[in-house]
Amino acid sequence: MSATLDRLNTALFERYRVERELGAGGMATVYLAEDVKHRRKVALKVLRPELAAVIGADRFLHEITTTANLQHPHILGLHDSGQVDGTVFYVMPFIPGESLRDRLTREKQLPVEDSVRITREVASALDYAHRQGIIHRDIKPENILLHDGSALVADFGIALAASRTGGTRMTETGMSLGTPHYMSPEQAMGERELGPRSDVYALGCVAYEMLSGEPPFTGPTPQAIVTRAITDPPRPLRSQRASVPEHVEAAILQSLEKLPADRFSTAGAFAEALGRPSFTRATSSAPGAARSTPVPWKPIALGLAGLAGLLAVALGVMSQRPAVRETGTRPPIRFDVAIPDSLSVDGIKLSQDGSRLLVLTTTGPWIYTFADMRLSRFDVSMERVYSPAVDFSPDGAWIAFVERGTLKVVGSQGGTPRPLADTIRTVRWSDDGYLYVGRRIDKRNRFSRTSESGGPIEDLFVAEDTTTAVYGLPLPGGKAAIIALESPLSFAVDLFVLDLDTKKVRPLANPVETGNRTRIPGTAILSCMRATPCMPFPLT
Repeated sequence: MSATLDRLNTALFERYRVERELGAGGMATVYLAEDVKHRRKVALKVLRPELAAVIGADRFLHEITTTANLQHPHILGLHDSGQVDGTVFYVMPFIPGESLRDRLTREKQLPVEDSVRITREVASALDYAHRQGIIHRDIKPENILLHDGSALVADFGIALAASRTGGTRMTETGMSLGTPHYMSPEQAMGERELGPRSDVYALGCVAYEMLSGEPPFTGPTPQAIVTRAITDPPRPLRSQRASVPEHVEAAILQSLEKLPADRFSTAGAFAEALGRPSFTRATSSAPGAARSTPVPWKPIALGLAGLAGLLAVALGVMSQRPAVRETGTRPPIRFDVAIPDSLSVDGIKLSQDGSRLLVLTTTGPWIYTFADMRLSRFDVSMERVYSPAVDFSPDGAWIAFVERGTLKVVGSQGGTPRPLADTIRTVRWSDDGYLYVGRRIDKRNRFSRTSESGGPIEDLFVAEDTTTAVYGLPLPGGKAAIIALESPLSFAVDLFVLDLDTKKVRPLANPVETGNRTRIPGTAILSCMRATPCMPFPLT
């Protein structure tokens, strides 16, 4: 028996006998247990410690009791809740069937009749809860259990309890509870007050997936999924599956409208429309067509439900194109990743493919992967490594970092670092097979490069005097780089384009000053702050 099970059984021995882990979700780890008093199997869910630390155990348990009185044939009830020796838990009936996610994994697409029935059953449960003033906030196939063919909505009110008890400590950091594939646009954009129409949207996503085989909006990363959900119309269902009745498609597409006012006002109305063959969409936007009124862009707070913490690291994620136009650029999309309170963060680095973050802390590095929204320890020594001294390879498979002046490379899955060069200060990994580094030799700062496989270091630019700081940014393709020269006395920054073949430089025309950043039109952003050196980074 694992140490975790031993600890749980020791803490809960008077009430429950924990048998084995059933799975782990964003908010809790689920165990199969026996209710000692009533001699019945239960699902015992243990709140993640980092989440419990943020929201407060007592307040969470107080809020969760408001859902204990929900009595509906399609809602999985709450048996018990409490805390023992710092372990916060809540208990629900154990359903020996499977989740909707399990069935979708096995079958991918469900029969139309089953899809409509499950959707209407869940809508009935939502309608009942909404009339009690409770919004689920996390409707997804994992939270819909199938028992004797009927749907049961699980974890009702758990996300709401976490949201309420987290208070400003969660909402002000931009943390939204939910799952990107099923989050309504307003939830993705960090709206604090969500209404029934947000749950209607999430249920529409689930219905869409049951019929088409995948959610309406997909992508390689959560930010890509959320961006599509805000800007793109869903593909019509009947173009993918002709057997879907017209009124079912119309009802689901109306539930997926971008603006809450254009969706069904209640989950009951959604269920009614699914069962009415004469139903047609009430909105003016045609299936598959873009809306005539664009959805306004605003900062997006992406919910990472399993990683509650006190420190939110805001990432300005720009367009995936290597360059942007001088005018008409999209505003940045901001995602807040919550870091546990116990970690003191020195810096972060986003991989070039947008799939993961390297989080540098005083106790060592951690890796956050967007695909499963998990933060895990990166078991590689990175002593005194800061953001300008670390970078991912373009494909995200490797990490280059500078530790105590030595440039090293290690796999992004871990392993033993391989040293490449000494007397290095900063590193950028380009798509041309080179690592571009900053270093100081003979009291002069230099912008240099070395092969990603190792070898001699080639100087590309050397400062003329001993006081000028040099920062370089290689541009995609390996033909040129941006050079920034900074005076330590005036903080003035001069920008140049360096031809990497001839090593000639020319002044960069018309950089645009914007607050504490200098935008280099069409190429990069140079981040300039009074107390720290200017450091360029690419728009990826």
